[in-house]
Order: sequence, then structure tokens, then C-alpha cells
Amino acid sequence: MRVLGLMSGTSVDAVDLVLAELAGRPPKLDWRVLRHKEAPFPAELRAQIIRTLKSQATTREVALLHHALGRFYAQAALEFAGQVDLAATHGQTVWHEPPHATLQLGEPAYLAEALGVPVVSDFRPSDLALGGEGAPFVPYADLLLYGEKGVRRAIHNIGGISNLTYLPADLNPSKVLAFDTGPGNALLDEAAGRLGLYQDTDGKIAASSPPDLNRVETWLQHPYFARTPPKSTGRETWNLEQLDPDEKLPPAQLLASLTLFTAQSIAQAYRNFVLPLGLDEIWVAGGGAYNTTLMAYLKALLPVPVYTFAEKGLNAKHREALCFAVLGYLRYLELPNVLKQVTGASQSAIAGKITRPSTRHAGLA
Repeated sequence: MRVLGLMSGTSVDAVDLVLAELAGRPPKLDWRVLRHKEAPFPAELRAQIIRTLKSQATTREVALLHHALGRFYAQAALEFAGQVDLAATHGQTVWHEPPHATLQLGEPAYLAEALGVPVVSDFRPSDLALGGEGAPFVPYADLLLYGEKGVRRAIHNIGGISNLTYLPADLNPSKVLAFDTGPGNALLDEAAGRLGLYQDTDGKIAASSPPDLNRVETWLQHPYFARTPPKSTGRETWNLEQLDPDEKLPPAQLLASLTLFTAQSIAQAYRNFVLPLGLDEIWVAGGGAYNTTLMAYLKALLPVPVYTFAEKGLNAKHREALCFAVLGYLRYLELPNVLKQVTGASQSAIAGKITRPSTRHAGLA
């Protein structure tokens, strides 16, 4: 089956689209990436998303954004029409507050009509209804895609938020551990914005200044880090106003301090929860994999080899969209696609809602 996965994450930079050929059923899944596309958000649409993330949008604006995102996803996917049997879209998270609520925007009907195939979307509420955190959501897909018999591997994603999936050597789904470690690029991008920049490319600005070690140590006392998994978090927690409302560091030193803080929070998560299980290696995906300063910190702080996806011959930008293609594929087959122990749910959900096109002219519609 040819499945198109769409993912736009908490970095709010673009939507990634991955067309994958998927076959088989767990525990053996055959997969191949056929094509990848990255569609950057137009400036005004990105500004609308950020206003909503900051709780500055009215109800009308949220409704308009839901449909604007749906049209944007459909336009980005239109060139895949005729090549796709099924689509799966994560949508854009604008609020995540477990166990009370989670909200992903991007009306799927536009995508269904543009492609003429069923669209799986709105994955997270099913898990929330079963008592879970609604996140992290891709660990089972990580196991099927990147698990290797005899290797204890962690797949680490550094998007706006940082999260990990621990894959056991025996590939037993019940032994998979996954959780959000805390901030990824969210704080770094916010600090770069103070310089009028979209991001600190390659971590060059962070590398130009010494970090404020006292502030880093203070930030590491945040109560989120002491919580035991399952746990998840979002931009509601990891923004500069919440982290340190009195912070007055020069921009370069702020970026240096936040980069070290992000790396140390990740390393702390491994020391506390993963290394005791035994770990052979870590593969890093997401935008943070391209931040050479952040990656240098991680390689120095962690006692096991740390590789970027590129160093393993993989494209870091494929990972989450490919995972959601797998989750949509499993949902279409009516198979569980969420691991209950990583979210804290009472059972593993068959998550996602299916929207079908009104005119069934292609694919599996």
C-alpha cells in the first residue's frame, strides 16, 4: 500500500510529506520511502500558528486556522494525487495538556478531496480517552521501522520538543520505553527570534559565547525532569516566559546557555531512565540533528555512541512523517498503533479517525 504521511511539529517550520510503500503486518513490516517533500509554512500562516500556540488567538481565528491548515496540507499534497492509496496526517499541535486535552488543527476533509483517498487524522484523542498522555505517539512505528534484533537502540527526535524511544534488543513491544525529555528546538528558536532570525543555524551563535552555568543549573531543577515516564510536554511549558521570566542575558549567551541546557536535560533523561536498562547506541533525528553545537554536547555528555540519522544513511526529516504513515496504515488495517505503557493508557489504542472523500475515484476509497 502506498501511504502518504504528513507531519508538522512543534518547531512550526514546515510540513514534511513522505510517500512510503508499506506491506505486511506486525511484527514484520516491509517498508520503502518513495519520495519526500518539505513544504515551508508561509510567513502569515506560521504567524497565525504561533499566535495560537501563545493563546493569543480568538475562537474565530482558531477556527480559521484549522481550515487554512487543511487547505495548506491539501495544496502541499496535491502533486501526490494518483500515487497514493491512503494518507495520514498528524495535524498541527496548538495545545497539549494531558490528561485534560490535546488539540491538533488541520481539517482533513481538504486532503481527502484533493487526493481522493481516505485520510487518517486526529490520532491523539483516542489515547487520551483511555487514560493516556496522548503522547509520545510514534514508538510502535519506531520499533517496526528501526528495531534491530540484538541491539539496544534509542531513536531520539529533537524537534520543538525532545523525545526518545528505547528499542529493546529482543524487539518485544511491551519493553519499549518512550517519553518527552523536555525542550528541543523550541527555546532555541525563540531566542534566535530575538535576533530577528528563524533559527541558530548549525548552532553557530551558541558556539560563539560561553553559557551562563548558574542559570543552566537553575533551569535543570524544573519539576518536569523529576517526573517518571510516561510523560509528555509541549510549548505550553517550554517557552522563555515560563522558564525564566526575569532572564536578561545577551542574545548570544542566552542561545549558548539554552543549547547547553537542552543537551544536559536530554543527557539527564538517559541517565535517569534509559541507561539502567542497557543501551548500545542513539540515533538522532529532527531539526536538532543539524545543530552541530547541540550534537557535540550530546556526544560529549552521553556514554554511548550518538549518531545522526545522516551518519546512518537515513534522512532525519523522514522520520516523523514516515512514522505517521505507518500509524495510518495500522489504523486502516484496524490494528493497534499505540503502545499503552509509553502513554500510560489502560490499553493500546487503535487510534485515528478516518475521513473519506465524497467522490471515491482513487486508491482504497
